[in-house]
Amino acid sequence: MDLFAVYILAIIAIAYSFDFVNGFHDAANSVATVISTRVLPPVAAVAMAAFFNFVAFAIFGVAVATTIGKGIISSSIVTPELVLAALTGAITWDLVTWYLGLPSSSSHALIGGLVGAAVTKAGVGSLIWSGLGKTLVFMVVSPVIGFALAFVLMTALIRAFFSVSIHVVNRYFRRLQLISSALVSLSHGTNDAQKTMGVVTALLFSVGWISSFSVPFLVAVLAATSIALGTFFGGWRIVKTLGFRMTKLDPVHGVSIETASAITIITASLFGIPVSTTHVVSGSVMGSGATMGSGSVRWGVARRIIWAWMVTIPASAFVSAAAYAVITAV
Repeated sequence: MDLFAVYILAIIAIAYSFDFVNGFHDAANSVATVISTRVLPPVAAVAMAAFFNFVAFAIFGVAVATTIGKGIISSSIVTPELVLAALTGAITWDLVTWYLGLPSSSSHALIGGLVGAAVTKAGVGSLIWSGLGKTLVFMVVSPVIGFALAFVLMTALIRAFFSVSIHVVNRYFRRLQLISSALVSLSHGTNDAQKTMGVVTALLFSVGWISSFSVPFLVAVLAATSIALGTFFGGWRIVKTLGFRMTKLDPVHGVSIETASAITIITASLFGIPVSTTHVVSGSVMGSGATMGSGSVRWGVARRIIWAWMVTIPASAFVSAAAYAVITAV
C-alpha cells in the first residue's frame, strides 16, 4: 500500500472518529428524557439508542448523505486536505461543547467545517447556496417546529387526561416512552450518521476510488457502526442539561418531546435536509415544558443553548479555515 492510500485511509478513520464523537455528543438527545423520567436506566437507554442508530440507514435511505456530499460545497474543489480541515473544525467544536455540557449541533459543526475550508480554498463561489440555504433555514425552523409540535401534543394530552391521576397517566406513558425514545434514536441515525457517509463518499469520489457519487454499502455500515458505538458510550454532561436542568419532566412529557422530535427529524431526512437532532430535541423540551407555564422552563439554560447554536457554524468554520491553512502550508 502506497503512502497516499495510507493518507486517505487515515482521513477516513478521522471521519469515522467524528461519527463516534457525534454519537457520544448527541446520544443525550435521544436518551436524556427517557433517563430523566427514569423509564430506563442509563446503560439500557444508550444500548437501545445505539441499536436504532445502527439500523436507521437501512430503513430511510441516504438522502441526507447526498446533500452533505455534493449539496453544500462544489464537489470539484473537494480534496483530502479540505476534508481533513473540515473534520478538524467539527471535531474540535464538538469536544469543546461536550466539555461545557452544551447541546450544540454536530451536524452544523460539520457543515461549518466544510464551509470554512471551502471558502479558504476557493472563496465563497465554491458554496452551493441552494443546499446551504435550506440547511441554514432549517437550522432556525426545525427547533421551532419541534417546540410547536411538542407544545400542541402536550396540550392535547393534558386536556385528554385532565381528570386522570398523574400517577396513572405516567404508568401508561412509561411504556409508550420506550417507543417514542426508540423513534428519536432512529431519526438520529437517519439524519446524523449520514453526514459522515456523505463526507467519506465525497472524499472517495474526489480521489477516484469510486466512479460516481453513490454511497457504498461498506461506507454506510461503518458510519452507522461508529455512531452506534459513540452513542453506547454516552454523553452524560449533556443528558444533565437537557433532561434535568432545563425543566422537570414526567413520562408523559417525554412522549410528547420524543414524538415531536422524531416527526420533525424523519420528515426532514426524507427530503434530504440536514437538521440538528440537538436543536430539534432542545426545542421540543422547551415546548413541552412551556405547557406548565413559562416559569417551568429555565430560560437561562435555554439561552446558553441558543447561543451555542448561533456560534456553532462560524466557530467550526473558523477552526477549519485555520486548519486548512496549516495543512496546506506543511
